[in-house]
Amino acid sequence: MELRQIRYFHCVARELSFTRAARLLHIAQPPLSRQIKLLEEELGVKVFERQGRGIHLTDAGKYFMDHTQKMTQQLEETIKATQRIGKKDRVWFGVGFVPSTLYGYMPDFIRELRELNEKVEIGLVEMTTLQQFEALKMGRIDIGMGRIKLSDPEIARLVLLDEPLVVAMPRDHPLASVSGIGVNEILQEPLIVYPAAPRPSYADHVLDLFSQHGYVPNVVQEVNELQTAIGLVAAGIGVSLVPESVKRLLRDDVVYIDFNAAGFTSPVMMSWRKTDESEFLKEVLGLAKKMAMGYK
Repeated sequence: MELRQIRYFHCVARELSFTRAARLLHIAQPPLSRQIKLLEEELGVKVFERQGRGIHLTDAGKYFMDHTQKMTQQLEETIKATQRIGKKDRVWFGVGFVPSTLYGYMPDFIRELRELNEKVEIGLVEMTTLQQFEALKMGRIDIGMGRIKLSDPEIARLVLLDEPLVVAMPRDHPLASVSGIGVNEILQEPLIVYPAAPRPSYADHVLDLFSQHGYVPNVVQEVNELQTAIGLVAAGIGVSLVPESVKRLLRDDVVYIDFNAAGFTSPVMMSWRKTDESEFLKEVLGLAKKMAMGYK
């Protein structure tokens, strides 16, 4: 499947007319129809159907449209950035991050990072800590921001923050109005952990903290997303331990209670290649340390 075919499909889908789409694409109608037919043959389904003198999207076509628009937009932005880098207008610097860091330290850091050097193109990629390690070694990213403690001889790491954990629980829970909760109370509660995959993950970090202190929590559900865990908390399925910064994820049906348990924290760690001695990386590390001190 060619990118050109997807672009042609998007144009026809927007215009709902091969004639108008061909005119906008500056090609003849027969080649356009042929490309759409090739696309349908590769997909194995029809994306357009005749409707009187016009055409309309099939259900499969609507699905394909919805799920390829964002993909092609990102690809086009990547192509433009690649062209700028290739022309030496900008230098690309990749940043991998786990989503939970976006509730606290990361937004301000990204904002400052983008202002650090106007000749550097900052690329942001959501990925787990484990994926960040592989991407760093392959050169796909230059720094990673994660939460779980992994080690690799090729990767250097720096703990920027060590966030306390808090308990997310339903607003109508009997303990929802207390100022703090201890380990004994949590052990009586059904616990929701995330992510279920891939592992090792933040879920393993939380479970390891219990294990280190000789406790076995009552895990009732493993989910892949933080938002899913919070949604199930709201539904009364259980409680969840989340980094303190997640308190900014406000919901009317969920409260966040301090977890009074020594050592139950979630670090925010920066990772980079040990062999990377670039001046810009040194500036980034300096910025990260400075902002972490201010954040504390």
